[in-house]
Parts: sequence; C-alpha cells; structure tokens
Amino acid sequence: MNSLTDEHEKPVKPRLLTQVRERIRFHHFALSTEKVYVHWIRFFIRFHGLRHPETMGRVEVEAFLTHLASERKVAASTHRQALSALLFLYREVLGVELPWMMEIGRPKTPQRLPEVLTVGEVLRTLSLMRGEHATLAKLLYGTGMRILEGMRLRTKDVDFERGAIIVREAKGGKDRVVMLPRSLRDELKQQLRLSHALWEADRAAKLPGVEMPHALAVKYPRAGESWGWHWVFPQAAVASDPRTGMRRRHHAYPQTFRRALTVALRAAGVTKPATVHTLRHSFATHLLQSGADIRTLQTLLGHADVSTTMIYTHVLKIAGGAPSPLDALDFNAPVRYRDDEVLAQLNAMPA
Repeated sequence: MNSLTDEHEKPVKPRLLTQVRERIRFHHFALSTEKVYVHWIRFFIRFHGLRHPETMGRVEVEAFLTHLASERKVAASTHRQALSALLFLYREVLGVELPWMMEIGRPKTPQRLPEVLTVGEVLRTLSLMRGEHATLAKLLYGTGMRILEGMRLRTKDVDFERGAIIVREAKGGKDRVVMLPRSLRDELKQQLRLSHALWEADRAAKLPGVEMPHALAVKYPRAGESWGWHWVFPQAAVASDPRTGMRRRHHAYPQTFRRALTVALRAAGVTKPATVHTLRHSFATHLLQSGADIRTLQTLLGHADVSTTMIYTHVLKIAGGAPSPLDALDFNAPVRYRDDEVLAQLNAMPA
C-alpha cells in the first residue's frame, strides 16, 4: 500500500474546540457551561499567540491566570471559572493528567450577604408585572426555584392535587419537591391552557417534540411530542436549537423575563441591585422569618450542604437582631453635669 493511500485512510482529527464541545456534550453539561468553557479556552490560546495547549504547561497556565487577576482584575469567581475550563481541557479533552494544576491556588470567593427585598418591595414589584412574566415571577418567589428551573418546568411535574411541584435535574443533577402556592393555582392553570394551545399547534404542524433530557430522547423518541413533557412556559415562536439546528418549541428565554423584572423593580421604587436571583434570596429569608426551620429550607432550596443555607440566618440577624444601645438613651431627659464650667463650654460650642 503506497503512502498516498495511507494518507487518505488516516482519520482526520477534529479541531480542538470541536473536541471540547463534543466532550462537554458527552458529559451533558448545560449550553451555558459549554459557551463559558469555550470562551476561556479560546482566550487562553489567543493569549499565548495561538499555540496549541499540548505545547504549553504550568508556566503558561499561571501566566494566563495571573493576567486575569492582575491586569483584568476579574472577580474570584471568574478566576475559578477560567481555571475550571483549563482543567477540563487538559483532563477531559487532551487526556493529560497534570498534578501541578491542583497546586495552583483557587482564589476564595468572598462571602457576601445576599440582597433581599422586603415583603413590601416584593408585593409592589409583582403587582406591576403582567401575563406570563407575572406568573413566572410569583412562581420563583413562591417556591425559591432558580430561573432556569422555572423555565424548564414540564407540565407533568405540576401536581395540583398534592399541591407540589417537582424540580427535575436541578443544580447538581438532583430532583427535589417544592410547594405549589395556593394563591398561584388559578394563574398556573391559565398558563397551562396557553401552553396547551401551543402544543396543539405544534402537533398540527408536525414539528419535532421539545428537547428531552439526555438518554430519554433515545429511549423514548416520541416522548418529546407528548403533552406531559411540554414546557409550562414555552417560547411563543419556534426557533432553531443552537446545538442541533433543529426547529422546535423551546422554553421561554431568561433574557426576556430578566428585562421585564428589571422594569418592574425600577417602577416599584426598588433601589437595591436586585436581580432574578434576588427573588430566591427573598423567598428563603421570608420563609425563615415566618418560622420555618433551616433543614426544611435547605431541602426546598436544594442545597447539598446546610452551611450554604445558613447564610440566610445572617440576613435575619441584620433584619431583626438585638436593638442598638443608642436606642436606650433618652436625649429629652435632663442631664446633670458635675462641673458648671464644662456645661458652659458645651453650651458655647456651635451647633
């Protein structure tokens, strides 16, 4: 066999970033994680003049991370994110175990108290929202769900009879059960009627079913077309899947909801730097204020470690802690001084 034949039979190795994406999808990471990892790996390669990572090592990785910390002045969480992306590149894509990478210091993220809205601020904000956005905002505040957990909610996981909602494949790949607020039942039923109309339209148009979790799409290829797996909050228009290019019905976009909430917060006169996640923080704090125990809250929030949940007890200490000793002073009561000269000096001082 000649060399020309050998050359043609030799498999072509995919480009590095293509390998990164394939490996990320093999591990079933979220699309947002894929975008972040690809961003940092591309940045790392460009920072070192387009050199292939196989030709680089500890010196280059530390130089890149130092640049992020000293020149770019990125936050500790961003620094850790970049390091995680590089660890994934070397371990999972290039198959290289680099013990020295574990020695590189991971900066500690400073622990700050979460921003929390008052009950009045929540009421004013939610009262200003309309339609699907109002229903979703009430759901997030009323259950403590994260925004993507609410967006990805399936119709089969809303149980009106038991008054419960099952959150599937939450952070860490775990399921959990949260309460279904009684005051939200009618709005959720109306939302399901709107969702059902879109589901019927999709079936009439013979569109592919909604996205299914991991291996279920292979095991049950038609399940995505069933009503039970349809989104509670579907996107109004059909769009192309960013990974497969398939046109289908996706869940509502977080960006649209974030904008609606920002407008409502501003209109409600909220001056705090509140975000969608603030609704989750407010749920946790208000639930503790109403007498819920920390273990119950941990379960509802889906925290693996109770120490994560304990941060809300610190918020409560600020909101309703011990009174200041200044409040015990009575400035209207007459004050007696020992030295009349001192009193005269005090009275002579400008206000």
